[in-house]
This record gives sequence, C-alpha cells and structure tokens, in this order.
Amino acid sequence: MSHARDLGADHRPAGPSSSRVAGAGDSARRRALAQLAAGVPVLPVLVVTAVLLADLADGAGMIWLPLLAAGPALAATTNGPRGVVCVGLLAGVLGALLGVRGGVPSRELAAVLAALMAVTLASGLASVLRGRRERVLAAVRSVAETAQHALLRPVPANVGPFQVAVRYSAAAAEARIGGDLYALIPTRHGVRLIVGDVRGKGLPAVGTAALVLGVFREAAHDEPDLLAVVERIERSLTRNLGHDDFVTAIVAGYPEPGQLEVVNCGHTPPLLVSASGSVTPVEPDLPSPPLGLRALAGHAPGLQSLPFADGDQLLLYTDGVTEARDHGRAFYPLAEGLERHVSHEPARTLGALHDELLAHVGGRLHDDAALLLIRKPAASEAGVTAAIESGTGSTAQVPACEVGCR
Repeated sequence: MSHARDLGADHRPAGPSSSRVAGAGDSARRRALAQLAAGVPVLPVLVVTAVLLADLADGAGMIWLPLLAAGPALAATTNGPRGVVCVGLLAGVLGALLGVRGGVPSRELAAVLAALMAVTLASGLASVLRGRRERVLAAVRSVAETAQHALLRPVPANVGPFQVAVRYSAAAAEARIGGDLYALIPTRHGVRLIVGDVRGKGLPAVGTAALVLGVFREAAHDEPDLLAVVERIERSLTRNLGHDDFVTAIVAGYPEPGQLEVVNCGHTPPLLVSASGSVTPVEPDLPSPPLGLRALAGHAPGLQSLPFADGDQLLLYTDGVTEARDHGRAFYPLAEGLERHVSHEPARTLGALHDELLAHVGGRLHDDAALLLIRKPAASEAGVTAAIESGTGSTAQVPACEVGCR
C-alpha cells in the first residue's frame, strides 16, 4: 500500500505550475535565440565564405587571402565590436588553413594574417565609435521630441466649436522641430490661433519660434483685442531679434459665433473653404509687414472680419507647403489639392494633402512645412458628436445652445 502510494506520487501528471515553468523556459529560449540571430554578422560571414569558396575553386593560394579582410571591415558597419572580432577570428583561422593548404610561404602568410588582424582591430574600434554616435543620436532625438512637445503642443481634435487637424514636417528629419510654429487655444475672448514662419533655420529659428509662441499664449488670454495680441508679439520681437530677423504670421480669433477675425503679418494668405466646397484665398485688405519689421514699414497691420458659418473651414499653412517643388521645378498647387481632398473630417483632409505633397516632392521636403485646418461643424453634426461623447447615443438630449457656444 505504501509502495503503491509512493509510486503514484512519483508519476502524477504535471500541473499548471509546471506547464507555466515550461512555457516560460521556452519563451526565454526563443528570446535568447532571437537576440543571438539579431547579433550574428550574416553578411560579413557570407563574404568570408565566398572568399573561401573562391580560393578552394581556384587553388591560387595567395591571391584570394587578402580579401578576407573585407569580412571584419563590413562587420564594423552592421555589428558591434564582438561581432567584428568573431568575424576577424574566423577569417584569420580560414586564412591560415588556406595558406598552409596552398603552400604559401610562411613570411607572406604571416604578413597577410597580421594585416587581417590590424583590419579587425581598426574595424572593432570603428564599431565602438559608431555605437557611441548612435547612442548620442538617439539621445538627441529624444531631447528633440521632448522640445517639440513643449514648443508645439499637441492640438486636440476639437477646440471650442471647431474640429481641428494639424500636420507638421521639419526639413531636418533628425531635428524634428524647425522654424515653423502654430498654436490654437481657447480663451475667454474666444478661440485664438497663430501659424507662423521664422526667417532662417536651426537653433536660432527654434528659439525665435519659442519666443513668439510664449508671448502669444500669454497675450491671447490677457488681451481682449486681437490687434493687441499682435502688438505684444511685435514689441517682444523688437527687443529680442536682430535687425535682419523677422517672423511672418497669421493670427486669428473667433470672438463670437459666425465671425472670424484675421490679422495677416506678411504671411501667405489662408484658404477659406465654404460649406459648398469652394476654396478662396483670404488676401489682406492692407498688406502688412512681418512681425519684427513694423518700424521699417511705418504702419500697423489691419484686422479683417470674415463670416464663418457652419460647415466653413480655414486652412493656415507656411510657405514650405506652397514652395515645395517636384523634379520638374513645379510648385505644389495647394488650393487645387485642397479642393480635391476637402471633407467633413479635417484630419482626413490634411492626411490626404500631406501624402500628396510628399508624393509631389518625391518623398522629402526641403523646408519646414506646417498645415492647420479648422472646421465649424453644422448644428446637426455638433449634436451627434456631443451625444456620442456623452454616451447617450441620442441627439435629443444635447442642448441646442451648446452649438454656438465659444
């Protein structure tokens, strides 16, 4: 009886815990194999193998041996120092065997192997330096992304009564940020927004963009008059910019339902899209100088009031969009593209525009480009959206007064 109980205990089936342990062990082995496969210098090993096969087929002895140095040299561009050393040792062992097999004089074989080891050491050092540069670049990218989120804060899909979409592309892909700027904020004076372009590129342009956005965000909340917001930005730039620096910008506001205010400071005119789909550029009544150059022009910018009804849209952009050229040096036709792709969803409209713009230039912009599109949804659309967000699923419970609220 006792023996039977012991035997049964020794042969009981594995329980859930043992299955989990086995599964964890298999998962760990798979991860280890994947990491090993990712670190294997496949292409350099193939190069060394090709040299080996060529030497065996030709039997020329000394002729093919120097080409073994291509293995560790290539490994330096794709692998870490450990991979470089492994390829170098493999090439050295194969080189010694081929030299002995082919009857290569010992002095010549020693010289070839010494050169191979020197190339391996140099390639290992190059691999270490490449790894350091990649880590520095990764850190710079991380800092750039953090700076971008601090400078160009993400814009929600709905701000006040508007549907909103933004697309931004920096010409310097590694920098992630540039001299173009945008912001859209709700205030007690209505929704206010800015889109601008700083003269120049690089860190000075980013610093100026940060200055403009900081002043705008403060003044937009403090100043009831949109021209006073522009005036505060102008004063700040006058104190901080050089004589040849300036910023072109569009500053807009929505002080009351159905009315849009626009101040154009030397910027490309925004495009107004009516509810019917027609596109019209909003040319300034009085051409005004860019921000920072008012002293040269002698007059202040003017304020335009535009009707902005339900279903209307306004596209603000920088010259990186309109000055983008294809291989035939033709500019991108933004108004025609907007008319083709306009929809009731700003995000979809800008997505199609941005894709078409990249296709026009061949995949890479040569200047910073920003697109900001706002749309005033109709009362029925606003009611449906509010009902969905509240979880009721019915538009009857949405107060009508919310449609026109700022």
